Amino acid sequence: MKCNKSLFEKRIILVLFLVLPLAGAMKAYSQLPYLKKQGTATQLMADGKPFLIIGGELGNSSASSVEDIERIFPKLQRMGLNTVLVPAYWDLIEPVEGSFDFTLVDKVIRQARANELKVVFLWFGAWKNSMSCYAPLWFKKDDKKYPRASTKAGKPLEIASSFSGNVCRADNRAFGCFMERIAAVDGDGHTVVMVQIENEIGMLEDARDYSEAANASFNAPVPGALMDYLKKNKKTLHSWMAGKWGKQGYKTTGSWQEVFGDDVYTDEVFMAWSYAQYVEKLAQTARSIHRIPLFVNAAMNSRGRKPGEYPSAGPLAHLIDVWHCGAPSIDILAPDLYDKGFVDWVAQYRLHNNPLFIPEVRLSNNNGVQAFYVFGEHDAIGYSPFSIENGSDASDALTVQAYAKLRELMPLLAEYQGKGRMNGLHFDAENKERVLAYDDLRLVCRHYFTLPWDPRATDGSQWPEGGGIVLKLAKDEYIVAGSGIVVEFRKAGESELVEAKDLGEDGFVNAGGKVRKQESGWKGTSRAGIGPVDEVKVNVDGTLKYVRRLNGDQTHQGRHVRISVGEFGILHVRLYEYK
Repeated sequence: MKCNKSLFEKRIILVLFLVLPLAGAMKAYSQLPYLKKQGTATQLMADGKPFLIIGGELGNSSASSVEDIERIFPKLQRMGLNTVLVPAYWDLIEPVEGSFDFTLVDKVIRQARANELKVVFLWFGAWKNSMSCYAPLWFKKDDKKYPRASTKAGKPLEIASSFSGNVCRADNRAFGCFMERIAAVDGDGHTVVMVQIENEIGMLEDARDYSEAANASFNAPVPGALMDYLKKNKKTLHSWMAGKWGKQGYKTTGSWQEVFGDDVYTDEVFMAWSYAQYVEKLAQTARSIHRIPLFVNAAMNSRGRKPGEYPSAGPLAHLIDVWHCGAPSIDILAPDLYDKGFVDWVAQYRLHNNPLFIPEVRLSNNNGVQAFYVFGEHDAIGYSPFSIENGSDASDALTVQAYAKLRELMPLLAEYQGKGRMNGLHFDAENKERVLAYDDLRLVCRHYFTLPWDPRATDGSQWPEGGGIVLKLAKDEYIVAGSGIVVEFRKAGESELVEAKDLGEDGFVNAGGKVRKQESGWKGTSRAGIGPVDEVKVNVDGTLKYVRRLNGDQTHQGRHVRISVGEFGILHVRLYEYK
């Protein structure tokens, strides 16, 4: 790999000035960011400690000038982020073939440090949202040396072909020099905690590339490495892959169509193998230079679209086996979420063999509650709204409130991830209730607007998403945090009582309120009582700091705990039982 001379000069200067002894160098290396298992969770370790990415991704062009970077990064600190996801543009890094300019990369790292932020770089190399729009002009103009993908009809596309060795070598050379630069200027700083390779890789118009080289590969036998992987992991394959392979009788040799069938989804599997092998080459380069976590992101196969109508063959959940086999050096397959059905989408990517990281999600007032949900329910590594610089940095903005509370909660979340003592809550107008079970308790959790005295529940107001985290600290001791949620605590065997319907906030029956008939007699079992409910702050060591007691109207006189829509809070709840 040949990078420009100034890069090596800078590395030499750094070594001369730092003069790290061998032991110090080994210590610095050992503290590079890495992934570590804790129970069922995978945690990102930064500076030797578990680190949750409470982040935001910049818009595609928002880091393309020094002035924009200097203007935006202080705002991100005011918004409460601890991490920013930033594009690294191949066309600006290598504007002339073989000559590299890392001005923007250096500025990002310096500004991040100045504003107490970590960085996740996004390599906008050969592909960005399928297209080769961030490849340098010298690369684009030489379509003979750097060929394009083609449709079935033979139309060349603004998509570099993954079957070209020249394309991969050029992309990989620039990416390697980019990783060299990170190692040179951040080797001991650990500001950069992860790197994304390419961006929303995938084919459009058709499900696969129909160039001459692609067709030759498609008509050849399925590679033995993939067949060996499928056979070895047959019992744990993704259900979609197991079903597709199974329909063909689990054949272990043959062409792509013989093994997987003759349809557009076989084209997608074939193309995914090509993309994964391409990405693996870049991942191996990264590993040889600067060993920090690597991931790839996917545009969703949503809205009933077929491969080619969405970016076919990207790192989608149903293709996880192909990607794991073809690109084993990639740590995470990550979803970019812009469609409805947030809960269902994140569940597809929190798999036994894939931790959840959300590098892109639509910027909205619901981002805060979504972040609470994925950290509590799925032990997420991180959450990051797109175009974050366009959000508000006002102290009462919902995402700013949420991020402040999540940063407080990080010591507790990091301690309890993967231990089965934490759940996330997510509610909207269609999904209003969820019942959790802990020990002999049932926690009946609901959207805040299910409280009958809140007029917004019935006056036609749009129900914002409500979300939060329930964390069991000990028997009869819980943290309830988030926004727009209500939690009741009941013993598992507790019978339904005769209770007034339509109670007011003061606990008295509203005018015209009715009484439910008791379905069965009281069985004499214990009941769960709510003891002290305190609003708290979380100290950096995970201990709790008392703010105020909430045992009156704020708990409906001991009937539930709640956090209103429009505000974020952390409650420490202690229970007792009585007969």
